[in-house]
Amino acid sequence: MNTGIDISFPHIGIQIENLGKGITIGSFTIAYYGMIIAFGMVAGLFLARWQAKRTGQNPDFYSDFALYAIIFSIIGARLYYVIFSFDQYKNNLIQVFNIRGGGMAIYGAVITAVITAILYCRKKNYSFFLLADTACGGLILGQIIGRWGNFMNREAFGGYTDNFFAMRLKESEVAAGNITESIRSHMIVEDGISYIQVHPTFLYESLWNIAVLVLIIVFMKKRKFDGEIFLIYLVGYGLGRLWIEGLRTDQLLIPGTSVAVSQVLSGVLVIAGIIYWVYRRRTLRREKYQDTSSS
Repeated sequence: MNTGIDISFPHIGIQIENLGKGITIGSFTIAYYGMIIAFGMVAGLFLARWQAKRTGQNPDFYSDFALYAIIFSIIGARLYYVIFSFDQYKNNLIQVFNIRGGGMAIYGAVITAVITAILYCRKKNYSFFLLADTACGGLILGQIIGRWGNFMNREAFGGYTDNFFAMRLKESEVAAGNITESIRSHMIVEDGISYIQVHPTFLYESLWNIAVLVLIIVFMKKRKFDGEIFLIYLVGYGLGRLWIEGLRTDQLLIPGTSVAVSQVLSGVLVIAGIIYWVYRRRTLRREKYQDTSSS
């Protein structure tokens, strides 16, 4: 390994040299993170439009909705992060508005997107659950792509590991607060440069979400009721986030505890999603039985 290697996966044989975090034009820098997030949003919209078209809906309805959803999701993602890491901002509140400095949380985006969808559907007299089924594939595609923004930023990684997917990063390019004692005790020094070796949790989540996306696409036309695909998203994403979040070193914690708020929220979504899915399935079977009996 030479001084030009910024990120590597030693057990896979992948080495990436001279990888910056953005494009600089004059005195202005455009972060790769922001570019990737923007690309994920556009890709998600196209997928939602495709899902709408293949299920006989008007794709333009989803384009109109996206204008509101994207704006409020960005605000929600930032607010969620700030609320659960307020100690970073309480002495300099102006930094709350410095999104370029980092600090977004996907669950905040999801929550505000759902609220926006409920209000939008109520105004347009449209089924929220039909919209949720159609749009959640685009949402998780955006998450799949967006996680690679974390890769470019050298963030959202886990603790020390020497497993097959272990990832090495230059210590100098990682936020000091995300490096645990366990990671430091396994520091690797080569050619005078210190590297940490960690779980690439961004990769785990991206791959997990690809599997969830496949389920969403396959079952879209096979759903038994509006909202069933959205439940697949909530339970599928929640299960993945539940275990992956436990590996990360940059968890947002419930104030006054050592409990990761995203793990709690994931657990609630998984349990609630399964309970509601079982309830709806049983209701449908009961209604079908009653119709058969009455005939």
